[in-house]
Amino acid sequence: TMNMETTTKQEIPSIEQLEFLDELRESGVTNMYGARPYLVEHFDISKAEAGTILSFWMSSYPRD
Repeated sequence: TMNMETTTKQEIPSIEQLEFLDELRESGVTNMYGARPYLVEHFDISKAEAGTILSFWMSSYPRD
């Protein structure tokens, strides 16, 4: 039988994408809740993919 589990979208962000978000945060250009359009523009990805990447980044960001 064929494995029906296929991955159509990127599940784990690349190091480049995570570093981009770190740099964006440090720049102060936008509140990170407004970072999705920056990801879409910079990496030419869908809003949904950008949302997934941003959620991953936010969940992995250390809290003080």
